[in-house]
Amino acid sequence: MSHGSSLTPTVSARARSLKGRAIVPGDKSISHRALIMGGLAVGETTITGLLLGEDVLRTATVMAALGAKVEETQSPGDKHDGTGRTFRVWGRGIGGLTEPADILDMGNSGTGARLIAGLVSAYPFTSFMTGDASLRGRPMDRVTKPLSQTGAKFVTRAGERLPMAVTGTPLLMPLTYDSPIASAQVKSAVLLAGLHAKGLTTVTEPTPSRDHTERMFRHFGVDVWTETVQTGSSGGRQGSSRYKVQVQGQPELSGRPINVPADPSSAAFLVVAALLVPGSHLILPNISINPLRIGLFDTLIEMGAQIAYTNSRIEAGEPVADLEVKYSQLKGINVPAARAPSMIDEYPILAVAAACAEGVTRMDGLEELKVKESDRLSAMANGLKACGVDAKAEGDSLIVRGGGPKGNAPVMIPVNLDHRIAMSFLVLGMAGDRPIAVDDASAINTSFPDFIGLMNGLGADIQAVPAKDLL
Repeated sequence: MSHGSSLTPTVSARARSLKGRAIVPGDKSISHRALIMGGLAVGETTITGLLLGEDVLRTATVMAALGAKVEETQSPGDKHDGTGRTFRVWGRGIGGLTEPADILDMGNSGTGARLIAGLVSAYPFTSFMTGDASLRGRPMDRVTKPLSQTGAKFVTRAGERLPMAVTGTPLLMPLTYDSPIASAQVKSAVLLAGLHAKGLTTVTEPTPSRDHTERMFRHFGVDVWTETVQTGSSGGRQGSSRYKVQVQGQPELSGRPINVPADPSSAAFLVVAALLVPGSHLILPNISINPLRIGLFDTLIEMGAQIAYTNSRIEAGEPVADLEVKYSQLKGINVPAARAPSMIDEYPILAVAAACAEGVTRMDGLEELKVKESDRLSAMANGLKACGVDAKAEGDSLIVRGGGPKGNAPVMIPVNLDHRIAMSFLVLGMAGDRPIAVDDASAINTSFPDFIGLMNGLGADIQAVPAKDLL
């Protein structure tokens, strides 16, 4: 979908110190899974704190199209952060979903598309799936390949792209799948299909990816086993370890209450902004600190960031804490490839932190960034260079030399419908003398609908301006 000449650029200028307590939207990954599991459980599931971004609301609409009943209640004055709102889902039980009457439109949501593909592949009817221009350009073979082994059939456009037809099988076979990559989307798609198969479904991956699905399954009473296993050596080569997940299919699920914690991937933009703008001090309550999601925070602390966790607790199987963040002078480091699965969505905003740090930051193992909402590796390297930052992509690595944006003239960054690219460059604009504009801020609504209003309330200066005023 092209927005054409109707775009109104959004520009971010140097911010005054960012101070206050900020409510971050609910975790996107957990929100998707809460709606899906609510639709598979018998009885009522109540969800508070659900992310109200477009991606998650697409999943809510799709679950309703598949036969679940989804209702939202809200109080006057509620905002996009989900505070005070409750979603109620009445599920159909495992095997109880029904054929959708229309095309399932996943919008911009790669997570939603791949998880729903796994879900509908377990049902003996045909579903048609599509998405926006960005999602239709992203490959689906990473889930269609393993799911085809269960007996499901997929018809896609060239390059395994949406639109896609999914026809499930009445005799779903439990699958053992050794994934070549650590991907929560791939793992979750296979496990969701496996819930409907009689027997054990097994997924292994090179390193543990996000484990929200395993935690959510346990919360609903699914038998889940996880372990690290050693693979055998051969040909004189030493064996290696793999993360293994098994689920017992066809469980009886009952509705459960879920309080969705705030999304660490969304909190990342506020955290980095506070670290880069002198005098800043933010409190961010109720943030998910799942060990497989906080690679960015670990990295920033290594760079010298003042980030503290307080009031740590467990909610719906997920570790949660309040974050306290203060302005810090950061130093460049080498970020190992092994950390990528725990912070794959946060590399764009880490690149912004690196651009303002002292010295060189090298980020390795970023192949996955090339198949996100956009090619984020190229987008960040090119965008930073446009801002006067010394940055380059080499293979699957990004190398950034700090020192901040150079120059005084405003610069326009194309975001290609990528919400994280848009927010990252708006944060960069807060940290220097050079105003930085993004050509389209609308994509931010997919994950952080009130981002601009919230940031301005804390001390940022982000405004929509006509393109002619930036020339």
